[in-house]
Amino acid sequence: MKSIYAAFAALLLLAPSPVLAEDAVPQSQGQIDLTFAPLVKAAAPAVVNIYTRTVIKERQASPFFDDPFFRQFFGDQFKSGQPKERVQGSLGSGVIVRTDGLIVTNNHVIEGADQIRVVLNDKREFEAKVIAAEERLDLALLKVETKGEALPVLTLRDSDELDVGDLVLAIGNPFGVGQTVTSGIVSGVARTNTGIGDFGYFIQTDAAINPGNSGGALISTDGKLIGIPTAIFSKTGGSVGIGFAIPSNMVAAVIKAEGNGGKLVRPWIGAAGEAVTNDIAQSLGLARPVGVVVQQLYADGPAENAGIKPGDIIVGVNGREVEDPEGLRFRLATLPVGENATLNLIRKGAAIDLPVALIAPPDQPAPGETLLSGRQPLSGALIVNLSPATADELNIGAWEGVAIAKIKRGSIADRIGFEAGDLIVKINDHEITSAADLANLMDETPAPWSITVNRGGKVKTFNLD
Repeated sequence: MKSIYAAFAALLLLAPSPVLAEDAVPQSQGQIDLTFAPLVKAAAPAVVNIYTRTVIKERQASPFFDDPFFRQFFGDQFKSGQPKERVQGSLGSGVIVRTDGLIVTNNHVIEGADQIRVVLNDKREFEAKVIAAEERLDLALLKVETKGEALPVLTLRDSDELDVGDLVLAIGNPFGVGQTVTSGIVSGVARTNTGIGDFGYFIQTDAAINPGNSGGALISTDGKLIGIPTAIFSKTGGSVGIGFAIPSNMVAAVIKAEGNGGKLVRPWIGAAGEAVTNDIAQSLGLARPVGVVVQQLYADGPAENAGIKPGDIIVGVNGREVEDPEGLRFRLATLPVGENATLNLIRKGAAIDLPVALIAPPDQPAPGETLLSGRQPLSGALIVNLSPATADELNIGAWEGVAIAKIKRGSIADRIGFEAGDLIVKINDHEITSAADLANLMDETPAPWSITVNRGGKVKTFNLD
């Protein structure tokens, strides 16, 4: 490692002042032999290839089986034809993070797999089992049986230490060609609003990342893991130099909580708001738009009990800057429930710090899941009572009320245009207070219907006959 840094330092010394071409020749063997080889040799053994097999049951049928006239004579028993099994394979990458065979990868690499096989850099193969899967974070933990043999590991680095411009290497198995190493720089940190999942906060890099790299390693020049490559922006499916990795601090939180079969619980403080825009920043006299302006507080929740008030601007957690609501969620998610965090605030132009308790989101009232059916507009919608816990699970920006959790594809509710996440506010002149009341109301109310929903803060009314 020292030779790499020495070579970089030597190269940098050549850059400050213009020189003639004949004066710019390498001055030492170190400048000529600049290489990442020692770094790769140390890190590559802990990066694995992951192969999955999924058995998919399909039904072969003639299009006539969906014709009502045809079914008059032959009935519904032939509608879907005979089942046929098809094996689907996929590939990805993973990183060994514990000598006893604990491996971290992306959830989308192993989701739904019936068999998972891990192949090490030295060609050894292991069957793996899933011990944790976080769909919203797109992280999963696998375990292989090593029979007491210690496996090579990558140590996690604090991803908050990264700066734009830092050199990084991506190691994975793109397109199944075998373990491949690419280099680049950190193009951005704290990337949010990327449209990747519903819990997005990423490191951006121009190191080439392609299909198969998912779940692999993004390492810094000290040989430590700083991210798990998970997605790219591309119109062709190949790398165009815009790749995203889940920061190692989020990975560390999942490993700590679920590495031994536990469950990650994301802390909740009972405060919600919106990102500070340029207009808001100017109206408040801020030098630049940054942070989250608090708009809503949960009664007797941690934030309210800590003394936080509507209009306060959360600009940091434990001294780490927060740029928007997604950034605040990330900062809190990397911290353990049961401890306190220091929220860095701006209140009326003054900076203040307030300690706030980190608790699990309250789970009352009970969800009361109810699948609506029959000839009515919400038929096919699964409705639930909201609590902070249910709202967090469904990623709905409200703590109370009745919401649509899921909608059956092709159902009446789906065809009308209702969506998962809709809050059912009112039916005709009736305010909705619980899932049970909503179900009873739909059973008892004949057409016409006027159904008002709140969709992402916008009110929409469906008038139906």
